Amino acid sequence: MTRQEDAAMPDDLQDESLSDLFDERSRLLAMAFRILGSRADAEDAVQDTYARWYRMTDEERAAVRVPAAWLTTALGRVSLNMLGSARHRREQYVGQWLPEPTAARGAGPGTVAGAPGPVDPADRVTLDDEVSMALMVVLESLTPAERVVFVLHDVFRLPFDEIAGIVGRTTQACRTLASSARRHIADRRSGDADPEQQRRVVGSFWAAARSGDLAALVGLLDPHATATSDGGGHVRAALRVVAGADRVARFLLGALGKSDDLVAELENDGAEPQLVIRRGDMVVGVGSFHVVGERVADIWLVLNPEKLRTWNPES
Repeated sequence: MTRQEDAAMPDDLQDESLSDLFDERSRLLAMAFRILGSRADAEDAVQDTYARWYRMTDEERAAVRVPAAWLTTALGRVSLNMLGSARHRREQYVGQWLPEPTAARGAGPGTVAGAPGPVDPADRVTLDDEVSMALMVVLESLTPAERVVFVLHDVFRLPFDEIAGIVGRTTQACRTLASSARRHIADRRSGDADPEQQRRVVGSFWAAARSGDLAALVGLLDPHATATSDGGGHVRAALRVVAGADRVARFLLGALGKSDDLVAELENDGAEPQLVIRRGDMVVGVGSFHVVGERVADIWLVLNPEKLRTWNPES
């Protein structure tokens, strides 16, 4: 469409076209977040994608039959490129790196869990029940190509022939990458508790933690349990993974008892139970749990304030 043709269009049609284009933003954010594991990186990827769209000429944009498909393709390529640089940055990261915890959807449309006030729905990463911290951690162990192919095909249902053009591989190679990613995820998550079982086990675990019952805590932890905390160099956190049921239990009880001005609550209104730690109205930590069978196998505690911005939009 040329500038003259665009100018000749009724305003309501122009507004409708722009509205349709930006209606894709929430979906693109969700896609980028799954690929990159960081809201800030996801927002950068989406912004770059729209910038590429508007850098095209009017004639080039008019030649795009399905803008949503073009945006998806562009986002996939941008995200794949960003994965390499993001992983390099994480090698320089202070302490352990964890994906960002997702704010619970139970807070209702247009709000962010743990923080009052409306938030533009287009500015939220929309997630479904398949997105848990356990899955995001496993996705981090995939190769960049495996991760992009898995997210685009298995989560967003893009056909392999379209994905091939995004990752620069053949269609068959993309099928192989997706199959490899599925096997890896299945191996890493074999024995995972179902949602109801997870809530029950985590509830019992948190009750033991609140009472300070070390023996009960140890009994609810897998013997090889781990606790990983991510402060990103901004706040104090364990620089190494804490391993072993007894050490994890003592670490958790010690962390919870360090400050009198912290309030920790187990919240179950999202896709998974999360331990939300607040100082006043500010969320300063979010803990997630990986349950295998009847025991907690992993605890992931995000303390980095940069990763808690969706929980504290006012900040």
